[in-house]
Amino acid sequence: MKKTPSIFGGACIIASVCVGAGMLGLPSSGAGAWTIWSILTVCFTMFIMTISGWLLLEAYKHYDLRASFNTVTKDMLGNSVNVINNLAVYFVGGILLYAYTTASGGILSGLIGPYLELDSRIWSVIFVLVFSFFVWHSTRIVDRVSVLLIIFMALSFIFSVFGLTVNIDLTTLFDTQGADSNYAMYAMGLLPVALTSFGYHHSVATMRAYYGDERKAKYAILGGTSIALALYLVWIISIFGNLPRSQFGPVLASDGNLDVLLGALGNVIESASVKQAINAFSIAAILSSFIGVGLGVFDFLADFFKFDNTKEGRLKSWAVTFLPPLALSVLFPLGFLKAIGYAGAVATIWTCLIPAMLARKSRTMPNGKVGFIVGGGNITIVIVILFGIVTALFHFLAMFNMLPAFKG
Repeated sequence: MKKTPSIFGGACIIASVCVGAGMLGLPSSGAGAWTIWSILTVCFTMFIMTISGWLLLEAYKHYDLRASFNTVTKDMLGNSVNVINNLAVYFVGGILLYAYTTASGGILSGLIGPYLELDSRIWSVIFVLVFSFFVWHSTRIVDRVSVLLIIFMALSFIFSVFGLTVNIDLTTLFDTQGADSNYAMYAMGLLPVALTSFGYHHSVATMRAYYGDERKAKYAILGGTSIALALYLVWIISIFGNLPRSQFGPVLASDGNLDVLLGALGNVIESASVKQAINAFSIAAILSSFIGVGLGVFDFLADFFKFDNTKEGRLKSWAVTFLPPLALSVLFPLGFLKAIGYAGAVATIWTCLIPAMLARKSRTMPNGKVGFIVGGGNITIVIVILFGIVTALFHFLAMFNMLPAFKG
């Protein structure tokens, strides 16, 4: 008798897909909104993004278990919409690789600078050439490296969070000494980064195939987004309880560059071992996300360009996956938060708009009202679409300095 996969196992897969960009981007992007409003914004985003994943599941129920996001979108919404969806998926993957490449250069330059002084852009090149090798080599080696990184990340996270939580200052956490108490208006700018932090939707088809059942996949998705939410909240509270809101100025002036955030944290933390644990966690989080996203984009482009699985074919896939983000990172090193914000704005297409449109279409099909259906009727669909539009709108308003921007 075949053993049914556990809900917890699937939840861990979803959580590992989510955690990465958010862990590193949320504290800086939430500095204006600070503790209470950041928590409310992240919780609300998690709720909507869980629902939108369920809407995808509802659309998938009409198809074979092996059907992908690409197949279902093309069949239900037509080729034009599918092309836009695929371009959006690729853009988000590419911009995340670009963000991780740029961030890795800054952090490595800060860590190894005292021993070997190189420009941060050279460190970015070294980082990409060394670690993209795993993706070029095989999925199997990515699997093994990812397991090691997750274990390392978990240990460094526990150690750094423990070191931070024992030093939480409630006056810092709730900013009781702050001169600027307008928190709510800054929450708008946090939404695109919060949305990127729950972008697991390309894995929904995998979950359904894994369980062979929409209902179990539904609970795995809820479990995964809940684990990610818990980690984000612990991390936000730990950092906001140690680094005063007024000291985020230099971090935000650098567009949320991680090396500047880590430097600012290092200045307020007395324990050298906790500083090292935070640095180790940040590097592991970037590397884990870089390899995971890199593999997804690599497979997507190999399929798109029909490159074969030979060494030469994989080299072509490697080149189109990693060289454009690396070149852009070296030539135009945008801040981490800016890059993540772009990813969030475009990700609204395949995490909110397309799932809602697919569910709407699904309900008009024969047997559309049978089997797995997300509750709330059309109101649920409208809320998810509005959330996607508003999040993208906030990003573009912020780009043109039309939203309140916290300067520290």
